[in-house]
Amino acid sequence: MSRIVSPIRRRAIAVAAAAAATALALTGCGAGDATPGTATEFTGEYDGPKVELSYWNGFTGGDGPFMEQLVKDFNDEHDNIAVKSNTIRWADYYQRLPAAVTAGKGPDVGVMHLDQLATNAARQVIVPVDSLADTLELTEDDFTKDVWDAGVYDGKRYGIPLDVHSLAMYYNTDHFAKAGITEAPTDKASFEDALAKLKAAGYATPFWMPALWPSHLMDLSLLWQNGGEPYSKDGSKATFDSQEGIDALTWQTTMIQDGYSPRDVAIDAQYVAFKNGETSITWDGIWQINDLKDSGLPFAAAPIPTIGDEAAVWANSHQFYLPRQAKPDENKTQAAQVFIAWMSEHSGEWAGSGMIPARKSVRESGVLDDTLQGPIADTIDTMRFLPPIPGVGTVQAETLEVAVSSAVLGKASPEVALKTEAKKATQLMEKNLKSFGG
Repeated sequence: MSRIVSPIRRRAIAVAAAAAATALALTGCGAGDATPGTATEFTGEYDGPKVELSYWNGFTGGDGPFMEQLVKDFNDEHDNIAVKSNTIRWADYYQRLPAAVTAGKGPDVGVMHLDQLATNAARQVIVPVDSLADTLELTEDDFTKDVWDAGVYDGKRYGIPLDVHSLAMYYNTDHFAKAGITEAPTDKASFEDALAKLKAAGYATPFWMPALWPSHLMDLSLLWQNGGEPYSKDGSKATFDSQEGIDALTWQTTMIQDGYSPRDVAIDAQYVAFKNGETSITWDGIWQINDLKDSGLPFAAAPIPTIGDEAAVWANSHQFYLPRQAKPDENKTQAAQVFIAWMSEHSGEWAGSGMIPARKSVRESGVLDDTLQGPIADTIDTMRFLPPIPGVGTVQAETLEVAVSSAVLGKASPEVALKTEAKKATQLMEKNLKSFGG
């Protein structure tokens, strides 16, 4: 992602996705009244006439050039397939995609975040790709169970994983050396000990706790570390107000109460402060790696510490999909599947963007050797994903994020903030069950 999604745009993504889903629900399938069906059975190759494929993606940041190079390499190797990228900001992407598909003007192939798959599958914006996965002999054995299972909605597969990207802990190596810290902290005791040493070394507020992005991702990580779940698996209820959730958010607020973070940390301020050498530690996505490398900051990356009882960290994934077509073109469908297959096989080259290849076989090929995300990739089994519940991203933006912000800003206690917003979230989820299930 390489800073492709700022906090403001992240919230816009959820709002845009909600608006698009609502519009699709109200208008029906439109041009897609044809049975959505599944992708044409994949044969493993394309020998037909030359076709041009429209490929939608949202890689508008530092990862964009890496994707464009992959597309160029694919085109150079395939005389009868020309892939043309249409790169759109993610917030606009999720707004435009359902309407474009409904109007019969959608892409031939695309990539989206894993947490958007279920919503678009439920609204028949995208079609199952089980045949493609079967032909490629892709199985859970080459992926972590969580990322593999999260691409399935209502018993069918809708996404082919390209990568995994999670939160990481970045720390200023000069600050650590001055404070006498020789190793990255790995648990609550060593993390809090590091903060105390940094403070004693003159770094007054070494770990800023943001009120917004990515504070809710930190909260989800801590919730999972405590053994909790944010939502019920059947999509009927929010459960982030459990004792595990309260404990997670309480720990976040103690960072401010104990003086390690200032109050009222504005959007993105914690990252900018770290990048400028003003703070010692930050938790942010691995998509920041290239940006930090370019900054010249002396830093290292490590998995976020296990503050709770078990290692866990929030993660997401970019997944290839096939959109529903009002008038399917078998040649384009076959060519699109060849493109997805090729990209999956070459996902090691995508690691240059800072991402972690989703496929175990690619990760073990050595592409992550001597990379900053390598140590993060070693903990891939601890990465957790939102459940495949239609509309969950919007629910989260309108409730969990609000609760975390309220508590971090001191407007309400963690328990009150979570209880209040969980009630709203459950109401939204009940409505979603009727809307997306109807």
